[in-house]
Amino acid sequence: MTGRSQAVRLPAAYRFNTAEVSIRRDPQTGDVILSARPTDWNEAFSAIRHSRGAELFPAGRDQNEQTRDPFPGF
Repeated sequence: MTGRSQAVRLPAAYRFNTAEVSIRRDPQTGDVILSARPTDWNEAFSAIRHSRGAELFPAGRDQNEQTRDPFPGF
């Protein structure tokens, strides 16, 4: 360890049934949120669908289509 990590001990009532958890910070409150990591892609996509899509895909990113050869030299 480099000394730049921090361990978190949870009461037994909040124990996860998994070896790894995801960590994120709420941008409005600054709260640190721990959640079970998805075990497969279906679970991951479900988590994305149930989250706030506006934060994942902000408005105003309408980009023009790029015209380029996807296989240059072939």
